[in-house]
Amino acid sequence: MKKFGGIVTALLIAGLLTGMAVEPSRAATRAVRAFDGEWSVLINTAYGNCGSYRAALQIVGGRVVSNSQDYAASGYVTGTGVTAVTVASSVGNATGYGRLRGSVGGGQWQSAGGECAGTWSAERRGY
Repeated sequence: MKKFGGIVTALLIAGLLTGMAVEPSRAATRAVRAFDGEWSVLINTAYGNCGSYRAALQIVGGRVVSNSQDYAASGYVTGTGVTAVTVASSVGNATGYGRLRGSVGGGQWQSAGGECAGTWSAERRGY
């Protein structure tokens, strides 16, 4: 992506909902950790001039982690794979929602200002 690439990438990939229990059960913890690992995310723009971008994200304990110097990603993945993630960079912010199932996933994203929007798809690496 030319303009919001780093932001969009972080958003889409990973995703997370904020309503997790303070002390999740062991089964819930195992379900969330089922999505842990390295993920490759492809972000496509359907509206606006943001282009396409591929990013590597990591999920650890149901939390999205970014090792990039270009953007910061935050969010969660629930035990059922529902994702919500926010990405921030010097260029702007974006939010993405979707679902992971097994070793793949996808959803939608939009920049904070509404300049761009589109879809994202993810694939777990080394799985």
